[in-house]
Amino acid sequence: MTEQTKTRREKLEALLAQNPNDAFTLYGLALEYVNAGDFPTAESYFRRLLAANPDYVPGYQMYAQNLAQHDRAEDAKALLAQGIQAALRAGNQHARSEMEGLLSELG
Repeated sequence: MTEQTKTRREKLEALLAQNPNDAFTLYGLALEYVNAGDFPTAESYFRRLLAANPDYVPGYQMYAQNLAQHDRAEDAKALLAQGIQAALRAGNQHARSEMEGLLSELG
């Protein structure tokens, strides 16, 4: 298969093979699986992402949003609390504000 005919997922998987803890690649794969409707696989990538890159703020936000969409509000709230702390460490006030908003929506 040529590079031009590879899917985005295949390209990301090839990149991940070269650098198994790369935040951007893990995040991209998680989103690919979310978009494909395969949340269990997406969740495995979100978990790998945050285990290897605990300060990767977008990972918390997207993972929590997807947990909430899959009726896992308690898991989402716990993750948002961690994400808000990561956003504070990173000085990312926009992400912090968005996660606080989602947290308040979840009760």
